[in-house]
Amino acid sequence: MKKIIFLHHSTGKNIWLGSTNRYIYRLTKKSNVTDYFKNYNKKNKSDYFIEERNFPKLSPYGWNNYPYDYYNIWVKNAGNNPYKGEPTLEMLTKEYDVIIFKHCYGVSRIVEDTGTPNISSDVKSFENYKLQYEALKSKMHEFPSTMFIIWTPAIYVKSQISEAEAKRTQYFYKWMIDEWDDKGDNIFVWDFYEYETEGGLYMLDRNVDVPGNSHPGKDFSSRVSSLFSKFIIDAIEGRLM
Repeated sequence: MKKIIFLHHSTGKNIWLGSTNRYIYRLTKKSNVTDYFKNYNKKNKSDYFIEERNFPKLSPYGWNNYPYDYYNIWVKNAGNNPYKGEPTLEMLTKEYDVIIFKHCYGVSRIVEDTGTPNISSDVKSFENYKLQYEALKSKMHEFPSTMFIIWTPAIYVKSQISEAEAKRTQYFYKWMIDEWDDKGDNIFVWDFYEYETEGGLYMLDRNVDVPGNSHPGKDFSSRVSSLFSKFIIDAIEGRLM
């Protein structure tokens, strides 16, 4: 059996649910993603198990899941004990074969670089993101028998972000895809940004339900949840190498 954990906040939850009603999910724990895996297991006689978790939780760490926060919990405070109630990679890798994580669309509030990057800074700049991502990659490489899947950044709809921030996010995204991602290692990048923007600078308005709200809408979430599920299985079964 392959045990899979998806660490997320609200955007991730929408993709996890797809078209599933939140009340139904609370009662049954069935979602579009769990249904996809159940059907795949039945058809292919496989035994994949996937679950989801808010990470980090609102308390005690705080509702922040940006590059600094993963660096802070998993690299700076690595070890066999939780940091502010959150599991380190040393802990997660003992329980799960595949670890999936993402950022909320607040990651796209990227400010201009200063020329003095600081890996221990929570300032959202590309120069800081770059140092934190390189440290995270080195940390994940310490667990070669564990597979990691990270989403490309979520972004706001046009009305909620400046053009300068959007362009910096696109630059960060392209760096992730073209430079940071090493082919043939234990880290896979799922291109959520491309699905949201379809090649543009912003999340498309048609991909949300509420104008001005950058959370994925149900139609978009339902469609993309199956693409997300398929990507996970393709990565596990070696079709993305």
